[in-house]
Amino acid sequence: MKKVWFLLASMIVILALSACQEKPQPDDRLQAYTDLWNKQKFEKMYDSYLTSSTTDTFKKEDFVKRYKDLYKDLEVDNLKVTYKKPQEDQDFKDKEEVKLPITIEMKTLAGEINYEKEVTLTKEKRDDKEDWYIQWDTTFILPNLEEGDKVRIGSIPAKRGEIFDRNGEPLAVNGQAYEIGVVPQDFNEKDLDKLSKLLETTPEYIQEQMGQSWVKPSHLVPLKKYPLTQKEKVEEIVKIGGVLSPKTEAREYPYAEATAHLIGHLGNMTAEKYEKLKDKGYSKEDRVGIRGLEQLFEEKLRGQSGKSIYIEKEDGETETITEIPVKDGENMTLTIDAEMQKTLYQQMKTEAGTATAIHPKTGEVLSLLSTPSYDPNEFVLGISSSRYKALEENPKKPLLNRFSLAYSPGSTMKGITSTVALNNGLDPNKTFSIPDKQWQKDSSWGDYKVTRVFTNDSSVDLESALKFSDNIYFAQIGLETGDKNFVEGLKKFGFGEEIPFTYPITASQVSNNGKISSEIQLADSAFGQGEILMSVLHLANSYCGIINDGTMMKPILLDSEKSAEWKTELLSKEHAELLKTNFRKVVTEGIAGKAAVKGKAIAGKTGTAEIKSEQGTTGTENGSFVSYDQNNPNMVLAILLEDVAERGGSTHTVEVTKRFYESWK
Repeated sequence: MKKVWFLLASMIVILALSACQEKPQPDDRLQAYTDLWNKQKFEKMYDSYLTSSTTDTFKKEDFVKRYKDLYKDLEVDNLKVTYKKPQEDQDFKDKEEVKLPITIEMKTLAGEINYEKEVTLTKEKRDDKEDWYIQWDTTFILPNLEEGDKVRIGSIPAKRGEIFDRNGEPLAVNGQAYEIGVVPQDFNEKDLDKLSKLLETTPEYIQEQMGQSWVKPSHLVPLKKYPLTQKEKVEEIVKIGGVLSPKTEAREYPYAEATAHLIGHLGNMTAEKYEKLKDKGYSKEDRVGIRGLEQLFEEKLRGQSGKSIYIEKEDGETETITEIPVKDGENMTLTIDAEMQKTLYQQMKTEAGTATAIHPKTGEVLSLLSTPSYDPNEFVLGISSSRYKALEENPKKPLLNRFSLAYSPGSTMKGITSTVALNNGLDPNKTFSIPDKQWQKDSSWGDYKVTRVFTNDSSVDLESALKFSDNIYFAQIGLETGDKNFVEGLKKFGFGEEIPFTYPITASQVSNNGKISSEIQLADSAFGQGEILMSVLHLANSYCGIINDGTMMKPILLDSEKSAEWKTELLSKEHAELLKTNFRKVVTEGIAGKAAVKGKAIAGKTGTAEIKSEQGTTGTENGSFVSYDQNNPNMVLAILLEDVAERGGSTHTVEVTKRFYESWK
C-alpha cells in the first residue's frame, strides 16, 4: 500500500513539473516569430503571433501585402532578424507584459538597413490556452515608419564618364540631340504621309503616339531623336506645320563616323546582356556601351547611380532610411588626335580599309581608323530598321571594325624581313643576279615560281630590292636566312603573341600553325605573302621599332598610360640608318614617287597583297603603305585599302596617303 501511495505522489510531482515546463515563455515565442520572419512567412506571423489589438487594427491582407510589396520593391536580400537570449535566465513569472530586444538587418537596393527594435509581448488567453503575443506596428517594417507614411525610393542617375582626345576635344559626351515631335492641335493630318517618310516610319506609328491617353491637344508628342550633326534634315522636317524640334539630353559623338569603330556607342539593354549585368545593379531600362571603348570601359564610364529609401510623412517631410551616394562615371582622355583622325577619315571615307598613326618614340596611338563607317549618333538615338538593313547589306561592310583584324601585309613585310636578314648576316651590298621576271630555286618547286613586278635591275642589292619591291630578292634572302632564324626573328617583333594594347587587336601570325613548313612557304612569307598576317597597328608599330633605332614601344591609347618599351634591340643603329635611307629612296627614286609632298621628306614602304585561292588564279588585291616624314619623324602612318587591283594597286594607297600629308598641318 505504501508503494502505491509513493507511485501516486511521484506521478503528481511529475505532472506538476511538466505543467511548469510547458508553460509558454515570451522569449521562446519571440524566437519562433523571428524564425518565421526570416523565412518571410508573413501569413503565419499574422495568424499565430499577433495580439488581438494588433489584428483588430491591421487587416491580414494589408499586413501580408505591405511586407511582400515593400520587400520586393526595396529588393530586400539577406534578411536577418535576431533575438539573442540573455545568458542568465529571466524570470517572467507573474508578468503580463514584457519587452525584449531584436535586431533587424537587411540588404536593399539602396544599401544596408540595420536597426534595433524593442518588442512588447503581452500574455493573452485564447480558447482556454494562455500564451504570449506580439504587439505589432509599422515600425517593425522600417524604423520610424508610421501609419499613413509612404515609403519612397529615390534615384539620382550617375553622369556617364566622357571621352576626350589628347587635346581635350570631345569624342563621347553627355550632350544634346534634336527631339522631333508634333503638337496635335497644330498638326494637319494631310501631312502625315510626308512626315512619316521624312522620319522613316509609318503613318500608323505617328497616329499611335498621338493617340496615347496622356496626350493633350497642346502637348508635344515625341516621335524621333536626331543628332545635332543632322541639322539640315531636322530643319527640313520642322517646315511641316505643328512639328517642333526642341533639344534634349543625349549621348553625343561629335566626330561621328571618324571615330565610330574606336569609340562605339550606347544602346538599349538586350535580354541577353541583362542576364549578365543584372547582378551589377543594371535595370532592363538601362543603356549600355555597344562596341568600342563605350563597351570596353562600360564599368568605368557608367558610374553608380545614387539610390535612397526614405519615408514621406503626411505633412510632406521626409526621413532617409538608407542611401547609396551617386558616383559619376570617370572621364577618359585618349592619345588620339581627333582632328588627325577626322582628316584621315576624309581621305578614306569611301574606301574599305584601315589606318593607324603612332608616335615612334612614345608608342602613343594618334589615330586608329576603320572605313567605311557609320554614324554612332544614329544608333544611340534609335536607328530605323531600313537604315540598319542598308548598313548590314552594304558590300563594303561599314559595321566591320577593320583595325582590329589581321591582314596579309604584302610587300610592307619587306622592311621587317630586311631587319631579320641583316641580323642574320645579310650583306646589304651583296648583289643577286635576277635577270628574269620569274624565278624558282630548282625543279623541286614544280610549277611554282616567284614573280616580281618591276625588272628595273638585273643585279639587285638591298637598296634596289626595297626601292622596286623585288619579290625574288626577298624570297632568296628569306631562304638564306633559313626558316628557323626567320621565325625567331619575327617572334622578336612580337609575332605570335598578344599585342599589349588597351583595345583588343588580333595577334599577328607567322603562319596558321606558327611554323614554316616548306621552302616555298618561307620564300612567300619573306615578301609578305604565305600565311603571314598582321594588324595595321602592329605593322605600323614594327616600322616604329626600325625608325626608333631598334626599340619598339608598347602601343598606348590612354593618356593615363606611361610609355614603355615592348621590344628592344630589334636591329643595330647602323642598320636602322641604312633602312631609313632606303625607305626615303623608295619615294625619291623608287615605286612610291607619288608620295612626294612639298616641304616634307616622305619615306616608307609600299605593299600589295594578292588574296587568291591558288597560284595562277586572279584574286583581290589589298594595297598598303607605311610612311613617315623624315623632316618631322614624330608619326608613322600605315594605311591599308582593300580591293585596289583596278585602281593602281598600292599606288592608289600611296596617293591617298599623299592627300593626307598635304591636308594635315
